[in-house]
Amino acid sequence: MDSSIFQFLPSTQEIDAFLLDQGKPSGRKVRNLVQNALVQLRHQITNKTLEPDLLDSPSRESFLQWILENLKDYAPVQKVINATGVVVHTNLGRAPLPKDLFENLLPRLCSYSNLEFELETGKRGSRDSVLRNLLRNLSGAEEAMVVNNNASAVFLMLKALTEGKEVIVSRGELVEIGGSFRIPDIMRESGATLVEVGTTNRTRLSDYEQAISENTAAILKVHPSNYIIEGFTESVEIPKLVELAKKHGLYCFHDWGSGTFYQFAQKGLSSYPTAQQEIQKGIDILCFSADKLLGSVQGGIILGRKNPVDKMRKHPLYRALRADKVTLGLLESVLGAYFEPESLKEKVTGIRLLERSKDEIRDQASRMMDEIHPESNSEWKVKIEETDSRTGGGALPELPLPSCALVISHPKYKAQHIQDWLRSEPIPIIVRVQEESVWLDFRTIFEEDEESLKNSLHLLFKSSFKSESQAP
Repeated sequence: MDSSIFQFLPSTQEIDAFLLDQGKPSGRKVRNLVQNALVQLRHQITNKTLEPDLLDSPSRESFLQWILENLKDYAPVQKVINATGVVVHTNLGRAPLPKDLFENLLPRLCSYSNLEFELETGKRGSRDSVLRNLLRNLSGAEEAMVVNNNASAVFLMLKALTEGKEVIVSRGELVEIGGSFRIPDIMRESGATLVEVGTTNRTRLSDYEQAISENTAAILKVHPSNYIIEGFTESVEIPKLVELAKKHGLYCFHDWGSGTFYQFAQKGLSSYPTAQQEIQKGIDILCFSADKLLGSVQGGIILGRKNPVDKMRKHPLYRALRADKVTLGLLESVLGAYFEPESLKEKVTGIRLLERSKDEIRDQASRMMDEIHPESNSEWKVKIEETDSRTGGGALPELPLPSCALVISHPKYKAQHIQDWLRSEPIPIIVRVQEESVWLDFRTIFEEDEESLKNSLHLLFKSSFKSESQAP
């Protein structure tokens, strides 16, 4: 490659002037986007993947036009191809939203609506009245409400019902999850006093009972999220905690983390309880995320007995934590799909991905293998291997979901370099690295993304590099 082509790359000042002349945003507010576009342009020049006419006849004007056309691809949050096999990937947006349900909601979101208006009476209404009804019918709970995420649900629950009082929690459940969300910190901020019982690996019913005092308000059960303790362990099931709480006139809370109204058929997942089953255990308040196993938008779902839920709704903090109209509308659309279980897998993307069979995934990987296999004289190695996907979102971290992956390697290039190259594509491809190979798990790869993935892999196999430092 003739290195002189790089002399035609415009400076940031030239790009700013060009964008301003085109009536586009320029200067500091798009500086990161411009720099990202320049990095991508250099990457494509180096790897000879840029359009042939730009490589053959480079000019400052043509590169300026290329940057203008490609700036739109570098929004702060952009589409990626999830080839990790983790369905509810907390770093990749959690559960993917169902496109059809979103499109059906657009007319309502792009116009005025009766969000807090009773059409029958002409008076002010409740913004979540429809959602509350859906949640009550799906769960069997006496009452329900929604806030903007599950951390908010836990905080509001503790603030409204236990401020100034003691809350008992097993030491084995004092967890920290993503974003430094720690149960002890949330409890302290709520004004409740944490009372730890048991040990990290063993907590008995007697530990809870011995910790109850005249200042105790509640017993809190916390889902351990994405870790497990195995071996010499003991914990107390919710029905026994409910019985103990009732005996002493206390609340019994369950921070479930990842909940659903769907009974999975997938082996292993089928043992995961539904919200209906959790409510039947007699819990006072059950809260969980809407954007994990449920497959909807970010939100905190609160189910339980009417009296404590009403107290939470009346607390001044609720207004600061309530969900907006977009969240309410999307959640309402997804919950509506749960009333038609026979078509739920087709309507809710996250459910469909979790329920995919290994045979279906293998067929998809095989189709891709047939289309992208490198030439016989190439040193690139591509094969299909069985692998295990993961649920993600803190639900059943120990459960393997049988899947298939495309495994790519090259004797001269480190897997980390290949991973970096794929991540720098116009539609970034996020993969796993195992045993010096790149693994693309097809459980989480959408059919609509196969063409883009195929094109990227073709470019990868055609790339040439002088040394490992220039590897993909």
